[in-house]
Amino acid sequence: MSRKELDAAGITEPSLRHSYQCCRRINASHGRTFYLATLLLPPSKRPAVHALYGFARHADDIVDRLDSGTTPAGREATLRRWSDRFFAGADDDPVLPAVHDTIERHQIPRAYFEDFLASMAMDLTVSEYATWHDLERYMHGSAAAIGLQMVHVLGSLPGMRDVAEPYARDLGTAFQLTNFIRDVGEDLDRGRLYLPKEDLAAFAVSRQDLEARIVDTNVRRLLAFEIARARELLRSGRSGIRLLAPDSRDCVETAAVLYSEILEAVERNDYRVLDRRAVVHRRRRVQVALPGLVRAWRARHR
Repeated sequence: MSRKELDAAGITEPSLRHSYQCCRRINASHGRTFYLATLLLPPSKRPAVHALYGFARHADDIVDRLDSGTTPAGREATLRRWSDRFFAGADDDPVLPAVHDTIERHQIPRAYFEDFLASMAMDLTVSEYATWHDLERYMHGSAAAIGLQMVHVLGSLPGMRDVAEPYARDLGTAFQLTNFIRDVGEDLDRGRLYLPKEDLAAFAVSRQDLEARIVDTNVRRLLAFEIARARELLRSGRSGIRLLAPDSRDCVETAAVLYSEILEAVERNDYRVLDRRAVVHRRRRVQVALPGLVRAWRARHR
């Protein structure tokens, strides 16, 4: 399938194809929900989405996993060197040739990548956020900027890209907040907390309570509040899907539905996010995606 995607996108140079295939493997191995939704796109659009995912995942690995025994300062230096090489146009990293090609083909602004990498750097020095506004500033780079990148790849109705962008920001933020809710325990293990301190205080929850893995009534109310916030962002973002190119809508709608089901899984688990991970099982993911896959297949073969 990867070769068909590359052929459909007009990507012929062997080393560039290898880079795109590397990004696709990263997406398939780690993306799960994101990768499944990508399959609903026309083959010609998929390589660019794989490249953007590979870029984001590689930066995240530098921050969270790569050389995990090193100090935050060491990882910060690694991220800075990699970022500098990226902006200088280096192509000696497996994912970078595909990313550079995607940026050129789809005319994605450099600022979106600057914002994303700035947020990745914050993860090495910032362990919590005082207010929702503070967290939003972080998510502008880590999530909203990715949504804006995607609009350039997915396409929009004629003259509607600027109108579609605020919805893309909301959808990207909703996806990120959903991940934060699901991964509270895992993030605490990394020394980070992405639920605003002002929200914890409003529900009489302390960081120490969460680190003790206590899920009581106050914690459940806190998480219910954050879930309601994520659902509102999802509703806002989904209302802009109609502005995208018709052949991209099923992909984004499926991703939105699957992320909403993550929130439902948290609720079904009685908000036990401190000692387990809420998941949408593969069978259910396929059930959600299958109608879109069938529509996409029929459209391509008419």
